Amino acid sequence: MTVWRYEIMGSPLGDIHLIAQDDTLCMLEFDGDEKRMRRLIGQRFGQNEIESGAAPAAISEAIAAYFEGEFDALNAIPTKTNGTDFQERVWRALRDIPPGSTTSYGVLAKRLGAPGASRAVGMANGANPVAVVIPCHRVIGADGSLTGYGGGLDKKRWLLAHEGIAPWRQGELTL
Repeated sequence: MTVWRYEIMGSPLGDIHLIAQDDTLCMLEFDGDEKRMRRLIGQRFGQNEIESGAAPAAISEAIAAYFEGEFDALNAIPTKTNGTDFQERVWRALRDIPPGSTTSYGVLAKRLGAPGASRAVGMANGANPVAVVIPCHRVIGADGSLTGYGGGLDKKRWLLAHEGIAPWRQGELTL
């Protein structure tokens, strides 16, 4: 049986909950509920033992560096997400959106060679288990409006402002 590490880490946005396996981040959620996270990990990876304990230092240090303004620190964090093939493609594409930039669901769908799949891109975006590291917060509506975010629009707005898109203005699409 695989052992997973579960850590609660402070951030400017409140507690973030990390689940890691070995040196790989598998889940990052804001204000997470431990029972919910255990259920999600079980659904995505099968039943495993989850122990409270520190995530690998390289992961927590990179996340802390991001919140201190070193946005590229997240690039070094390996992730394991176990999504569908399409979800994995979307999540890889999200990691290609540079900090301080935004894109829309439609533009992202076109980049993936599926121009009619903006709704599917949105669903994959919403299913992202590794918030911030896989930067789903950088995806906005086609009209430049802020759209849903699992951590809440206040956190999405903060993350975008932290990366230099502030104050948020409707219609601002940077990528």
